[in-house]
Amino acid sequence: MDNDELLGSNAPPQGGSFRFYLDGQRWEWSDPVARMHGYHPGEITPTTELLLSHKHPDDQAQVAAVFDKMIHAGAPFSSKHRIIDTDGHIHHVIVVGDRMLDENDRVIGTSGYYIDVTETLETDLREFNVALTEAVAEVEKSRAVIEQAKGALMLVYGISSERAFGILTWRSQETNTKLHTFAERFVDALIAEAPLPASFRAWFDHLLLTAHKHQPGAQD
Repeated sequence: MDNDELLGSNAPPQGGSFRFYLDGQRWEWSDPVARMHGYHPGEITPTTELLLSHKHPDDQAQVAAVFDKMIHAGAPFSSKHRIIDTDGHIHHVIVVGDRMLDENDRVIGTSGYYIDVTETLETDLREFNVALTEAVAEVEKSRAVIEQAKGALMLVYGISSERAFGILTWRSQETNTKLHTFAERFVDALIAEAPLPASFRAWFDHLLLTAHKHQPGAQD
């Protein structure tokens, strides 16, 4: 089977896609990624151990740490490192991964892509770095708006971060809306439709100007 369809038809040039499933710690890679490692399509099933064995010795510790965070924390990542194919040739690659979520926004694994930049000119490398920065920034933007929504709930309801996230998740599921989309719409609506009274603004200004003097648990 040609797994180039994993991320659709817009796979990056000189690269390919992969998926990692937490259930069973299963890997899938597209044909270009298999070839990048020196294998014919369908010749071998990728595993964490196999992938690590192809990393350049000087990069193995770095990549092992990335894999550990990906497997145990489901964390998005980006990495620039070297792999060695079955013929002993070194490939310089950029790897970007993001969380895969199920319909309930639970993390079920990681999906992403490899870009082989071995023969790329320095100007092209800068362009790849810009694209990489934009991809990571988009992930961070999604997380940031969820944190904003959580902060609003914590302030208004006086609840913990975990409880606020639970409320957002509940509303996301009830409305069949992706979590980051719901959070973004909630924050936008809050900014547009929730004018604050002058007394609240004055109280907020006072806290901002005196926060450095505030002692935990003290009444101002």
